[in-house]
Amino acid sequence: MPAEYSSHGLWIVGLGPGRSEYMTSRAVEVLSHVEYVIGNDSYLDAIEPLLEGKQVIRSSMGKEVDRAKKAIQLAQVHPVAIVSGGDAGVYGMAGIVLEVLEHEGAIIPVEIVPGVTAANAAASVVGSPLSGDFAVISLSDILTPLEVIEKRLDAVFSVGIPVVIYNPRSHGRPDNFALAMEHARKYYPPSVPIAIIKNALRNQGSDPVTTTLGEIGNCIEEIDMHTTVIIGGTESRIWRMGNNVKGIITPRGYHRKYVY
Repeated sequence: MPAEYSSHGLWIVGLGPGRSEYMTSRAVEVLSHVEYVIGNDSYLDAIEPLLEGKQVIRSSMGKEVDRAKKAIQLAQVHPVAIVSGGDAGVYGMAGIVLEVLEHEGAIIPVEIVPGVTAANAAASVVGSPLSGDFAVISLSDILTPLEVIEKRLDAVFSVGIPVVIYNPRSHGRPDNFALAMEHARKYYPPSVPIAIIKNALRNQGSDPVTTTLGEIGNCIEEIDMHTTVIIGGTESRIWRMGNNVKGIITPRGYHRKYVY
């Protein structure tokens, strides 16, 4: 940790999927040096062994602004880490912390520590579905109006690239994922592969499911807020090893240039 940051400062730390072996060494280093760690209960539970001797401030979903304000207040006199699942800059805490910091006009050292986001974690257990260009879209309409989400879905599906879906389906909005599949069907054939990955690279993870756009209706009940869904692009195909379906391959284009 830089000496000039040792007395105070703010670190916005991405924890990755939730298992310590998938955290970066920088994230572990920062957590070992700070005095305060602030975060959502579920994220703090995942790093409990790293919190010994720390001042821990727990919070809940929906309290992101309060967490940001508290972290900034403490960071003016203490070294503070505010933690976020996955990557802090991808649907994580970095954005709101920086917005609040800008609004308050505080001047403190800040470092954003990247982490493995759900798209990378999920892709790693189903082959190579994101080999080239791809998009990530959240179906949560808490902060983004549904009509805006629908426009974004049309935009990315129209160019035929793989799409990773975050926050696909919850009790409060059980129909958003089915709506997203309606948009996909406007542009993709039924044969396009889809991977359903629940709790990717977490201790409670389950075996991924590989299906197709034509058959996805049979799997909707398996999809929840702990699930990441990867919809292949127009060039994606199901990856098999022998007779076993292993996941998805999206060719990057080597087959057009090389013989292998």
